[in-house]
Amino acid sequence: MKYAKLGNSDLNVSRICMGCMGFGNAATGQHSWTVGEEETRVIIKRGLELGINFFDTAIVYQNGTSEQYVGRALRDFVKRDDVVLATKFTPRTQEEIDVGISGQKHIENYLNHVDLYIYHMWDYHTPMEEIMEGLNNGVKSGKVRAIGISNCFAWQLAKANYFARANGLAEFVSIQGHYNLIAREEEREMLPFCASENIAVTPYSALAGGRLSKHCGETSKRLQEDSYAKSKYDATADQDKIIIDRVAELADKHGVSMTEISLAWLLSKVTAPVVGAAKLFHVEGAAKSVDLELTEEEKTYLEEPYIPHRLVGVMAQNGKQKSGNVV
Repeated sequence: MKYAKLGNSDLNVSRICMGCMGFGNAATGQHSWTVGEEETRVIIKRGLELGINFFDTAIVYQNGTSEQYVGRALRDFVKRDDVVLATKFTPRTQEEIDVGISGQKHIENYLNHVDLYIYHMWDYHTPMEEIMEGLNNGVKSGKVRAIGISNCFAWQLAKANYFARANGLAEFVSIQGHYNLIAREEEREMLPFCASENIAVTPYSALAGGRLSKHCGETSKRLQEDSYAKSKYDATADQDKIIIDRVAELADKHGVSMTEISLAWLLSKVTAPVVGAAKLFHVEGAAKSVDLELTEEEKTYLEEPYIPHRLVGVMAQNGKQKSGNVV
Protein backbone atom coordinates (compact mmCIF):
# COMPACT_ATOMS: atom_id res chain seq x y z
CA MET A 1 0.00 0.00 0.00
CA LYS A 2 1.07 3.57 -0.63
CA TYR A 3 0.19 6.58 1.53
CA ALA A 4 -0.29 10.31 1.08
CA LYS A 5 -0.86 13.39 3.18
CA LEU A 6 -4.52 14.43 3.19
CA GLY A 7 -4.30 17.92 1.75
CA ASN A 8 -3.10 20.50 4.25
CA SER A 9 -3.81 18.28 7.27
CA ASP A 10 -1.43 16.13 9.31
CA LEU A 11 -3.35 12.97 8.39
CA ASN A 12 -1.45 10.26 6.49
CA VAL A 13 -3.93 8.13 4.56
CA SER A 14 -3.72 5.04 2.38
CA ARG A 15 -4.18 5.75 -1.33
CA ILE A 16 -7.34 3.64 -1.15
CA CYS A 17 -10.11 4.71 1.22
CA MET A 18 -12.54 1.94 2.13
CA GLY A 19 -16.04 3.22 1.48
CA CYS A 20 -18.44 1.83 4.05
CA MET A 21 -21.83 2.59 2.48
CA GLY A 22 -22.14 -1.11 1.66
CA PHE A 23 -21.99 -2.07 5.33
CA GLY A 24 -25.12 -2.05 7.48
CA ASN A 25 -28.43 -3.68 8.24
CA ALA A 26 -30.10 -4.35 4.88
CA ALA A 27 -33.51 -4.38 6.57
CA THR A 28 -33.20 -0.69 7.44
CA GLY A 29 -32.12 2.34 5.52
CA GLN A 30 -31.92 3.23 1.84
CA HIS A 31 -30.16 0.17 0.39
CA SER A 32 -31.21 -3.49 0.19
CA TRP A 33 -27.83 -4.79 -1.00
CA THR A 34 -25.67 -4.02 2.04
CA VAL A 35 -23.80 -6.70 4.01
CA GLY A 36 -24.22 -7.64 7.65
CA GLU A 37 -21.87 -7.19 10.57
CA GLU A 38 -19.96 -10.47 10.29
CA GLU A 39 -19.19 -9.88 6.59
CA THR A 40 -18.28 -6.29 7.39
CA ARG A 41 -15.73 -7.48 9.94
CA VAL A 42 -14.13 -9.92 7.49
CA ILE A 43 -13.79 -7.22 4.81
CA ILE A 44 -12.42 -4.59 7.20
CA LYS A 45 -9.91 -7.04 8.64
CA ARG A 46 -8.67 -7.90 5.16
CA GLY A 47 -8.43 -4.22 4.28
CA LEU A 48 -6.27 -3.60 7.33
CA GLU A 49 -4.03 -6.53 6.37
CA LEU A 50 -3.57 -4.96 2.93
CA GLY A 51 -2.50 -1.66 4.49
CA ILE A 52 -5.72 0.34 4.18
CA ASN A 53 -5.94 2.77 7.08
CA PHE A 54 -8.59 5.18 5.73
CA PHE A 55 -12.29 4.38 6.30
CA ASP A 56 -15.27 6.49 5.26
CA THR A 57 -18.80 6.14 6.63
CA ALA A 58 -21.78 8.40 7.46
CA ILE A 59 -24.61 8.64 9.95
CA VAL A 60 -27.16 8.22 7.14
CA TYR A 61 -25.74 4.92 5.87
CA GLN A 62 -28.36 2.32 6.78
CA ASN A 63 -29.73 4.43 9.64
CA GLY A 64 -26.41 4.54 11.44
CA THR A 65 -25.69 0.80 11.39
CA SER A 66 -22.73 1.30 9.06
CA GLU A 67 -21.08 3.55 11.66
CA GLN A 68 -21.82 0.98 14.35
CA TYR A 69 -20.41 -1.98 12.41
CA VAL A 70 -17.30 -0.08 11.35
CA GLY A 71 -16.66 1.31 14.82
CA ARG A 72 -16.90 -2.07 16.52
CA ALA A 73 -14.67 -3.77 13.94
CA LEU A 74 -11.95 -1.14 14.13
CA ARG A 75 -12.08 -1.18 17.92
CA ASP A 76 -11.47 -4.94 17.91
CA PHE A 77 -8.84 -5.13 15.16
CA VAL A 78 -6.58 -2.10 15.43
CA LYS A 79 -5.32 0.68 17.68
CA ARG A 80 -7.44 3.80 17.25
CA ASP A 81 -4.47 5.99 16.34
CA ASP A 82 -3.47 3.64 13.52
CA VAL A 83 -6.50 4.44 11.35
CA VAL A 84 -8.06 7.56 9.86
CA LEU A 85 -11.82 7.45 10.33
CA ALA A 86 -14.09 9.77 8.38
CA THR A 87 -17.81 10.25 8.85
CA LYS A 88 -20.33 12.81 7.65
CA PHE A 89 -23.14 14.95 8.98
CA THR A 90 -26.15 15.99 6.94
CA PRO A 91 -27.96 19.35 6.73
CA ARG A 92 -30.38 20.35 9.47
CA THR A 93 -33.79 18.71 9.28
CA GLN A 94 -36.93 20.79 9.02
CA GLU A 95 -37.80 19.69 12.55
CA GLU A 96 -34.50 21.09 13.84
CA ILE A 97 -35.09 24.35 12.01
CA ASP A 98 -38.63 24.59 13.42
CA VAL A 99 -37.45 24.22 17.03
CA GLY A 100 -34.56 26.64 16.58
CA ILE A 101 -31.57 24.26 16.65
CA SER A 102 -28.68 26.23 15.14
CA GLY A 103 -26.19 24.93 12.63
CA GLN A 104 -23.50 24.92 15.32
CA LYS A 105 -25.67 22.91 17.72
CA HIS A 106 -26.64 20.52 14.93
CA ILE A 107 -22.96 19.77 14.26
CA GLU A 108 -22.23 19.34 17.96
CA ASN A 109 -25.14 16.91 18.40
CA TYR A 110 -23.79 14.62 15.70
CA LEU A 111 -20.22 14.59 16.90
CA ASN A 112 -18.25 12.13 19.02
CA HIS A 113 -14.61 11.82 17.93
CA VAL A 114 -13.44 11.46 14.34
CA ASP A 115 -10.28 12.14 12.37
CA LEU A 116 -12.04 13.66 9.37
CA TYR A 117 -15.50 15.21 9.81
CA ILE A 118 -17.25 15.73 6.48
CA TYR A 119 -20.05 18.16 5.63
CA HIS A 120 -22.13 15.68 3.59
CA MET A 121 -23.89 18.20 1.36
CA TRP A 122 -24.39 21.96 1.25
CA ASP A 123 -27.14 23.14 3.58
CA TYR A 124 -29.03 25.87 1.75
CA HIS A 125 -31.15 26.61 4.85
CA THR A 126 -28.25 27.36 7.19
CA PRO A 127 -25.74 30.21 6.86
CA MET A 128 -22.36 29.01 5.66
CA GLU A 129 -20.70 31.05 8.41
CA GLU A 130 -22.62 29.14 11.05
CA ILE A 131 -21.52 25.80 9.63
CA MET A 132 -17.86 26.84 9.52
CA GLU A 133 -17.98 28.14 13.08
CA GLY A 134 -19.59 24.90 14.25
CA LEU A 135 -16.94 22.81 12.54
CA ASN A 136 -14.21 24.97 14.01
CA ASN A 137 -15.68 24.38 17.46
CA GLY A 138 -15.30 20.64 16.86
CA VAL A 139 -11.65 21.09 15.93
CA LYS A 140 -10.96 23.35 18.93
CA SER A 141 -12.61 20.86 21.29
CA GLY A 142 -10.27 18.10 20.11
CA LYS A 143 -13.13 15.94 18.83
CA VAL A 144 -12.14 16.53 15.19
CA ARG A 145 -8.66 16.49 13.64
CA ALA A 146 -9.61 17.84 10.20
CA ILE A 147 -12.72 18.79 8.23
CA GLY A 148 -13.84 17.89 4.72
CA ILE A 149 -16.79 18.53 2.47
CA SER A 150 -18.79 16.42 0.01
CA ASN A 151 -21.22 17.21 -2.82
CA CYS A 152 -20.56 20.89 -3.41
CA PHE A 153 -19.57 23.24 -6.21
CA ALA A 154 -16.08 24.69 -6.45
CA TRP A 155 -17.38 28.19 -5.72
CA GLN A 156 -18.94 26.93 -2.48
CA LEU A 157 -15.71 25.29 -1.34
CA ALA A 158 -13.78 28.46 -2.19
CA LYS A 159 -16.29 30.69 -0.39
CA ALA A 160 -16.24 28.56 2.75
CA ASN A 161 -12.46 28.20 2.92
CA TYR A 162 -11.77 31.87 2.23
CA PHE A 163 -14.22 32.84 4.98
CA ALA A 164 -12.47 30.43 7.35
CA ARG A 165 -9.04 31.73 6.38
CA ALA A 166 -10.07 35.35 6.93
CA ASN A 167 -11.46 34.55 10.37
CA GLY A 168 -8.86 32.14 11.70
CA LEU A 169 -11.12 29.08 11.48
CA ALA A 170 -10.42 25.52 10.34
CA GLU A 171 -10.52 25.07 6.56
CA PHE A 172 -11.73 22.11 4.54
CA VAL A 173 -8.75 19.89 3.68
CA SER A 174 -10.61 17.47 1.39
CA ILE A 175 -13.48 17.21 -1.06
CA GLN A 176 -15.49 14.03 -1.65
CA GLY A 177 -17.25 14.50 -4.96
CA HIS A 178 -18.71 12.32 -7.70
CA TYR A 179 -15.82 11.42 -10.02
CA ASN A 180 -14.84 8.40 -12.11
CA LEU A 181 -14.09 7.45 -15.71
CA ILE A 182 -17.74 7.87 -16.77
CA ALA A 183 -18.50 10.93 -14.62
CA ARG A 184 -15.76 13.52 -15.11
CA GLU A 185 -17.54 16.83 -14.59
CA GLU A 186 -15.36 17.58 -11.54
CA GLU A 187 -12.50 18.24 -13.97
CA ARG A 188 -14.09 21.52 -15.07
CA GLU A 189 -13.53 23.56 -11.90
CA MET A 190 -13.17 21.42 -8.79
CA LEU A 191 -9.97 19.52 -9.61
CA PRO A 192 -8.01 22.58 -10.81
CA PHE A 193 -9.10 24.56 -7.75
CA CYS A 194 -8.10 21.76 -5.37
CA ALA A 195 -4.72 21.39 -7.07
CA SER A 196 -4.07 25.11 -6.61
CA GLU A 197 -5.05 25.00 -2.90
CA ASN A 198 -3.57 21.59 -1.98
CA ILE A 199 -7.02 20.25 -1.10
CA ALA A 200 -7.21 16.45 -1.18
CA VAL A 201 -9.66 14.87 -3.63
CA THR A 202 -11.28 11.67 -2.33
CA PRO A 203 -14.06 10.87 -4.81
CA TYR A 204 -16.98 8.56 -4.18
CA SER A 205 -18.57 6.21 -6.75
CA ALA A 206 -15.03 5.39 -7.89
CA LEU A 207 -16.30 2.38 -9.86
CA ALA A 208 -19.68 3.89 -10.82
CA GLY A 209 -21.61 1.50 -8.61
CA GLY A 210 -19.76 -1.49 -10.11
CA ARG A 211 -20.18 -0.53 -13.76
CA LEU A 212 -16.47 0.09 -14.23
CA SER A 213 -15.53 -3.27 -12.73
CA LYS A 214 -17.71 -5.62 -14.79
CA HIS A 215 -17.94 -6.71 -18.41
CA CYS A 216 -21.18 -5.88 -20.16
CA GLY A 217 -23.74 -8.52 -19.24
CA GLU A 218 -22.22 -9.27 -15.82
CA THR A 219 -24.40 -8.36 -12.89
CA SER A 220 -24.56 -8.28 -9.10
CA LYS A 221 -27.10 -7.75 -6.35
CA ARG A 222 -26.12 -4.09 -6.18
CA LEU A 223 -26.39 -3.55 -9.93
CA GLN A 224 -29.85 -5.08 -9.83
CA GLU A 225 -31.17 -3.31 -6.75
CA ASP A 226 -29.31 0.00 -6.39
CA SER A 227 -32.00 2.34 -7.70
CA TYR A 228 -29.98 5.43 -6.75
CA ALA A 229 -27.03 4.36 -8.90
CA LYS A 230 -29.41 3.51 -11.73
CA SER A 231 -30.77 7.06 -11.58
CA LYS A 232 -27.21 8.35 -11.98
CA TYR A 233 -25.94 6.07 -14.74
CA ASP A 234 -28.72 4.43 -16.75
CA ALA A 235 -29.44 7.50 -18.92
CA THR A 236 -25.88 7.52 -20.29
CA ALA A 237 -25.35 3.76 -20.45
CA ASP A 238 -24.87 3.62 -24.23
CA GLN A 239 -22.15 6.26 -24.40
CA ASP A 240 -20.51 4.98 -21.20
CA LYS A 241 -20.33 1.45 -22.65
CA ILE A 242 -17.60 2.59 -25.06
CA ILE A 243 -15.38 3.56 -22.12
CA ILE A 244 -16.26 0.45 -20.12
CA ASP A 245 -15.31 -1.72 -23.11
CA ARG A 246 -11.93 0.03 -23.26
CA VAL A 247 -11.42 -0.66 -19.56
CA ALA A 248 -12.07 -4.34 -20.25
CA GLU A 249 -9.67 -4.27 -23.21
CA LEU A 250 -6.84 -2.81 -21.13
CA ALA A 251 -7.57 -5.24 -18.30
CA ASP A 252 -7.06 -8.13 -20.71
CA LYS A 253 -3.88 -6.53 -22.04
CA HIS A 254 -2.38 -6.18 -18.55
CA GLY A 255 -3.80 -9.44 -17.21
CA VAL A 256 -5.56 -7.64 -14.35
CA SER A 257 -9.13 -6.92 -13.29
CA MET A 258 -11.26 -4.07 -14.64
CA THR A 259 -11.29 -2.71 -11.09
CA GLU A 260 -7.51 -2.30 -11.21
CA ILE A 261 -7.60 -0.45 -14.54
CA SER A 262 -10.41 1.91 -13.50
CA LEU A 263 -8.81 2.73 -10.16
CA ALA A 264 -5.30 3.06 -11.61
CA TRP A 265 -6.65 5.77 -13.91
CA LEU A 266 -8.43 7.48 -11.00
CA LEU A 267 -5.37 7.26 -8.74
CA SER A 268 -3.43 9.26 -11.33
CA LYS A 269 -5.89 12.13 -10.78
CA VAL A 270 -6.77 12.13 -7.05
CA THR A 271 -5.42 11.57 -3.54
CA ALA A 272 -7.49 8.56 -2.45
CA PRO A 273 -10.66 7.27 -4.10
CA VAL A 274 -13.40 6.01 -1.80
CA VAL A 275 -13.92 2.42 -2.93
CA GLY A 276 -16.89 0.45 -1.65
CA ALA A 277 -16.41 -3.19 -0.73
CA ALA A 278 -19.06 -5.83 -0.19
CA LYS A 279 -16.85 -8.84 -1.01
CA LEU A 280 -13.26 -9.77 -0.19
CA PHE A 281 -12.19 -9.58 -3.82
CA HIS A 282 -13.46 -6.00 -4.00
CA VAL A 283 -10.97 -4.79 -1.41
CA GLU A 284 -8.18 -6.98 -2.78
CA GLY A 285 -8.63 -5.60 -6.30
CA ALA A 286 -8.68 -2.05 -4.99
CA ALA A 287 -5.42 -2.57 -3.09
CA LYS A 288 -3.71 -4.02 -6.17
CA SER A 289 -4.62 -0.97 -8.25
CA VAL A 290 -2.21 1.20 -6.27
CA ASP A 291 0.76 -0.55 -7.88
CA LEU A 292 -0.55 -0.42 -11.46
CA GLU A 293 0.86 2.38 -13.64
CA LEU A 294 -0.92 3.22 -16.88
CA THR A 295 0.95 4.93 -19.69
CA GLU A 296 -0.12 8.38 -20.86
CA GLU A 297 -1.33 6.77 -24.09
CA GLU A 298 -3.48 4.30 -22.15
CA LYS A 299 -4.99 7.06 -20.01
CA THR A 300 -5.78 9.06 -23.14
CA TYR A 301 -7.35 5.98 -24.72
CA LEU A 302 -9.69 5.63 -21.73
CA GLU A 303 -10.55 9.34 -21.71
CA GLU A 304 -11.13 9.93 -25.46
CA PRO A 305 -14.75 8.70 -25.76
CA TYR A 306 -16.06 10.81 -22.85
CA ILE A 307 -18.66 13.45 -23.65
CA PRO A 308 -20.15 15.92 -21.15
CA HIS A 309 -22.70 14.50 -18.72
CA ARG A 310 -25.49 16.23 -16.87
CA LEU A 311 -25.12 16.53 -13.11
CA VAL A 312 -26.86 13.69 -11.30
CA GLY A 313 -27.73 12.65 -7.77
CA VAL A 314 -27.14 15.13 -4.97
CA MET A 315 -25.34 17.55 -7.28
CA ALA A 316 -28.33 17.78 -9.59
CA GLN A 317 -30.46 18.68 -6.57
CA ASN A 318 -27.84 21.19 -5.44
CA GLY A 319 -27.94 22.78 -8.88
CA LYS A 320 -31.68 23.32 -8.58
CA GLN A 321 -31.32 24.82 -5.13
CA LYS A 322 -28.48 27.05 -6.34
CA SER A 323 -30.76 28.44 -9.01
CA GLY A 324 -33.50 29.13 -6.50
CA ASN A 325 -35.62 26.03 -7.09
CA VAL A 326 -35.42 24.48 -3.63
CA VAL A 327 -36.16 20.74 -3.63
